[in-house]
Amino acid sequence: MNKSDKLFQRREKRVRYQLKRQANGRPRLSVYRSGRHIYAQVIDDTKGVTLAAASTLDKGLREALKTSANKDAAVKVGSLIAERAKAAGVETVVFDRGGYKFHGRVKALADAAREAGLSF
Repeated sequence: MNKSDKLFQRREKRVRYQLKRQANGRPRLSVYRSGRHIYAQVIDDTKGVTLAAASTLDKGLREALKTSANKDAAVKVGSLIAERAKAAGVETVVFDRGGYKFHGRVKALADAAREAGLSF
């Protein structure tokens, strides 16, 4: 394992520990973005279960989007994850930005989820 992998694992462990302390039993809204897509999951860490998930690979979104790697796609995924989380009975979450800066697509997803009724 090279040095950058070790540093990433240390940062990931540190961030997950702090999120767990802040959560107080609330599920975690985890975001992952790649060069082509953006993914979001609502995870219950106490049970180790994914309660809701959405991404630009979902059939309804894939056909509706011109490209899946921009802010418009992130907004659609944010509103979809909030809708699915509410259907699963989740109203409040802890936002896990996954080590990404809170701007651009990650911020657009978070703002759309808040507007759709998810609170964090």
